[in-house]
Amino acid sequence: MDLNMIWFALVGVLIIGYAILDGFDLGVGVLHLFARTDNERRMHLNAIGPVWDGNEVWLLTGGGALFAAFPVVYATVFSGYYLALMLLLTALIFRAVSMEFRSKVESSRWREFWDWGFGLGSLLPAILFGVAFGNVLHGVPIDAHHMWTGSFLGLLNPYSVLIGVLSLALFTMHGAIYLAMKTEGALRDRVAAWIPKTWMATMGLYALATIGTIFIAPFLFAGVLKNPLFWVVFLLLLAAAMLIPVAAKAQKFGRAFIASSVLIACMIGLSALSLFPRLVPSSTDLSYSLTIYNASSSQTTLSTMLVIALIGVPLVLIYTILIYRVFKGKVVLTGDSY
Repeated sequence: MDLNMIWFALVGVLIIGYAILDGFDLGVGVLHLFARTDNERRMHLNAIGPVWDGNEVWLLTGGGALFAAFPVVYATVFSGYYLALMLLLTALIFRAVSMEFRSKVESSRWREFWDWGFGLGSLLPAILFGVAFGNVLHGVPIDAHHMWTGSFLGLLNPYSVLIGVLSLALFTMHGAIYLAMKTEGALRDRVAAWIPKTWMATMGLYALATIGTIFIAPFLFAGVLKNPLFWVVFLLLLAAAMLIPVAAKAQKFGRAFIASSVLIACMIGLSALSLFPRLVPSSTDLSYSLTIYNASSSQTTLSTMLVIALIGVPLVLIYTILIYRVFKGKVVLTGDSY
């Protein structure tokens, strides 16, 4: 294993960490659109209130790691995703502002406006992250000089939209499990009822996406089926998928949340194993693809940044674990709550 492979794995771990942690935040935001009372909406907000901003640190860390280790990928992909990225950032900013502004004025219309902002600011990123990832799996228009030659509308191809809907269903399920774990009584029963529905949607869409991948991006299956690690992750994915409805039905929501987290990690892990050593396949010609070698920084940069990562990433992990330990338990509304 060389430095390029280590950084490929590290960026993957950071992406998985973000998908698991901010994934349930986004899912809670989507379910916020279906809340019935102001008290339910406050419970939603306070379930993620202590942790949502810390969860987004993983997105910043992942973006920084990508820039440091694979700057060509960062430059090429972000130039092609520019409009989509601006739309994503607008949604994330509006979502954060909505949480802070919602309770500042005693007005039902004021709260309703920010509730919609929070819900739509969560729903849009849940879809856009999937669409972006779907385009990577599908392959993007990159020429021999690693220049993006596509358009914004080209990102909205049927396969990538399918992956976007899959990510929406997956994050909504993840958020429903988290809410069921953090609430009690009638609200817990209501959000728990979303778990089997979103689980079935996720499994159906994942099966459909897998079939679509066979026809649209067959290169992802070339050689990977001979990799023992692929089958280990695949079996782990199946086990996690089967455990979710069983644990939810038994009201073991903590176990269901762990299984949901493993499911997300395995889905991304299987995609990473299928892509390797490519980072971004080219739909123009696979030989133009960005790989962990032709898109990386120098070996000196990779080694220096690895030392920094070995210091910084554990600190992020320690902070994350500490915050979740401090704010464990059920949500209780007080005068200081959102």
